[in-house]
Amino acid sequence: MTEQAAGTARQEEMASVRLKELARLAQLQGGVSLRDVPSNLGRTSMAFTILFLALPALTPIPGPFGMVFGSALALVAVQIAMGRQTPWLPAFLNRRRLSPAMVDLIVRYSVPIIARVEAIIRPGRLAIFTGRMMQWLLAFPIFVLAVAIALPIPFGNFLPVLALTVISIALMARDGLVTLIGLMLCALAFAATAGLVQVAIASFNALGS
Repeated sequence: MTEQAAGTARQEEMASVRLKELARLAQLQGGVSLRDVPSNLGRTSMAFTILFLALPALTPIPGPFGMVFGSALALVAVQIAMGRQTPWLPAFLNRRRLSPAMVDLIVRYSVPIIARVEAIIRPGRLAIFTGRMMQWLLAFPIFVLAVAIALPIPFGNFLPVLALTVISIALMARDGLVTLIGLMLCALAFAATAGLVQVAIASFNALGS
């Protein structure tokens, strides 16, 4: 493979490019189901599924999307811990369909953030931190972040979604350094979520007193 062809292949694997392709598919099909997301993605299907399930929680879409997609993320995290290489979702989630307008909204809100992460990506850097063992170790923080997204905590989704975005893009590109940055964001997200939960509980108790 020539250097130019390799560069083209890497560009096609970028999360931002794949999200835009998914938006075009949604326009052509009149929407996409969650079943459409991991198709034909090979080794990156699990990482891209994590990314796509996290992004709606970052988007101002009405409805319990944090709970729905956070629960789906938790299920994917359990599958990573079990060693699965491709995601499985129950039929009621697989059938859940997103309209073209909704997919376009998700892409428009998320691609600028994703592009900033991709700007620092270097494929193959510290690759030891992106292999199957690392994915298995990441299952626990991904599960905890998924629970944080599912909880109805005001302003509680941004850091968990940002951490999952960084981790999933790093795994797709096999960039171990950015994976480690994602883990640091996980720790920050855990601390922020714990603080928000304490504030929510204190407020609830104050209202009840």
